[in-house]
Amino acid sequence: MDSYVRSDAELAAVVAELRAGPLVAVDTEAASFHKYVDRVYLVQLSSRARTAIIDPLAVGNLGPVGALLADPAVEKVFHDADYDLRILDRDYGFRGVRLFDTRIAAQLLGEPAIGLGSLLEKYLGVRLSKAHQKADWSQRPLPPAMLAYAADDTRHLPRLRDLLHAQLAARGRLAWAQEEFGRLEELRWTGAVDGDEDAYLRVKGAKALRPRELAAFRQLHAWREAVAQREDKAPFRVIGNDPLLAVSRALPETADGMGKVAGLPASLARRHGPALLDAVRRARALPEAELPRLARAPRGPKDPKFDERVEKLKAARNRVAAELGLDPGVVCGRPTLEVVARAAPTDRAGLAAVGELRRWQLDVLGDALLAALA
Repeated sequence: MDSYVRSDAELAAVVAELRAGPLVAVDTEAASFHKYVDRVYLVQLSSRARTAIIDPLAVGNLGPVGALLADPAVEKVFHDADYDLRILDRDYGFRGVRLFDTRIAAQLLGEPAIGLGSLLEKYLGVRLSKAHQKADWSQRPLPPAMLAYAADDTRHLPRLRDLLHAQLAARGRLAWAQEEFGRLEELRWTGAVDGDEDAYLRVKGAKALRPRELAAFRQLHAWREAVAQREDKAPFRVIGNDPLLAVSRALPETADGMGKVAGLPASLARRHGPALLDAVRRARALPEAELPRLARAPRGPKDPKFDERVEKLKAARNRVAAELGLDPGVVCGRPTLEVVARAAPTDRAGLAAVGELRRWQLDVLGDALLAALA
């Protein structure tokens, strides 16, 4: 049975029913693909018997959902929980405990395709529609087809969880998964905040610009943010990062020059040309002393053996991953291997002191890492 929850009373009743069961599947729908100000626009909850779709725009108090997520008596099942948990923290301060993530479970089982659609088709013979993957969930009323699509994101998760849980237990990897699920409980929103003046520096490629080019990019980025906010659009729907970086590098002085910028589509040059030129002119007019300059962290003394140790650790990790039938990045990512290479532990206690390593990684990989460093 499905229900579309649009009142506080309905929500209280639904959550009370769900908290009486052993588990509930959870998903959210946001609209960052469409809106400048993103937020949660739907919350989907499914037990093994029913699915409820909650409309946060209509429900005045989502507190019962927060209480459900925080209830240690109920297991919460997500597929790829990371973003859902972060935006629930961002919008409501909700935190989840006792979690099960079917994506992580599939990774630890060595599944070659870990998307929800692929897993449901393989394990349950269910084929999900892709018609509304990039839909605007902020629209109201939501058509029945979109509500059905949203419901399918959680409806099948309890059965998928049961099958993956059984396989993890059978292969002795359930403790690995539980350690990873425990780490999910620590996730918090870490995205940009309003008024963040350095947001432009986090755009990939910005820090490679020269000071005058970076000044232009700062102006262009601020202009795009203002337009996106005014029109309530996702910034990339105004103009993408790559065209802005291209204009910043070219620093055109005329409309003709703007039209010749490689990487700036002609349609965008026509639509936004005057505004782009104005931003570039302001950057060109800045005195040298007012140009943005990046503070470079002082580098420590170079360790000539560091790269060699990383390569040895990678080779050891790759051997173990092949034996386990897992992607090497699942067994241990390169950033963690680099931390191990810097610490260069000589025994198990030293390796255990590397905080980035999970306990299960120490168990399956520890001896191989120490042998590689010996």
